Amino acid sequence: MRLIDLDRVYSGLCALVLVLAAVYSGCGGNPAGGTSGTTVSITLTSTHRIMQTNAIPDHSTGAFPNANNPNAISAQSNTFEIPINSAFATTPRTIGLNVFGVSLRGISFDPNAAEFWNNDISSGWNLDAIPANLGFDFNNAHVQPTGEYHYHGVPTSIVSTNTTTHSALVGYAADGYAIYSRYGYTNQNDTNSAIKDLQPSYRLKTGTRPSGPGGTYDGTYVEDYEYVNALGDLDECNGRTGFTPESGANVEYAYFLTSTFPLIPRCWKGTPDTTFVRFNNAAGLPNSLPGGP
Repeated sequence: MRLIDLDRVYSGLCALVLVLAAVYSGCGGNPAGGTSGTTVSITLTSTHRIMQTNAIPDHSTGAFPNANNPNAISAQSNTFEIPINSAFATTPRTIGLNVFGVSLRGISFDPNAAEFWNNDISSGWNLDAIPANLGFDFNNAHVQPTGEYHYHGVPTSIVSTNTTTHSALVGYAADGYAIYSRYGYTNQNDTNSAIKDLQPSYRLKTGTRPSGPGGTYDGTYVEDYEYVNALGDLDECNGRTGFTPESGANVEYAYFLTSTFPLIPRCWKGTPDTTFVRFNNAAGLPNSLPGGP
């Protein structure tokens, strides 16, 4: 079941507040160890899409708790205010441990993990979540200590495996730009061009780490990767400007989930709404971790 993007209906009716409420009750599989009954509602105002969600997935999940994740899925009370009129900021902003965006089904895209070398957030070496084996299921998702189920990579249960059409809209980022998954036009300015699996512009660094854990750059840490302009199809925030299924006659900026690092974008091109921000500083990090040095 998909939520309907009401932008077309909404155009020209900015004086009104439109409501789209979608209440799911066990539409997908009952999460093992979790809670059934997904609730998502979106209210459109003149400036924002306001999403209220209990963050219960409407699709099947792996078992939680599991050997590498001791947390059970539980209902949340999340409200996200997604800007409608997005604009680039002066410079991209690092996500850190903030929430990048949210799916149309109400599940957060939260790519980074609160895991650092020697449990020291000041070390500058952030363990990349997927290689760290933190109890992920087949949706590249797991559960926070709060009980919140969230994605760290491409959520296989909600994205199409059709490689011949542009990805459908899967969600919105905190700065309001759309999120798609993997497949887009080879030429972003030509909707008749072939469809391809869009590639990020990141690669592993060569050599060895100069500090912290040492050793060869092998993808264990986020800092093992470097951005190389135009190496792939996407920019440093895993996005690009071009046509999408929702853009109509105009090009628009959009983010893409990818099969390789960064998987979910690690920066915002625009200004994130505060409802997605846990740590409002340049790094997007707390000063220290519980139990850390």
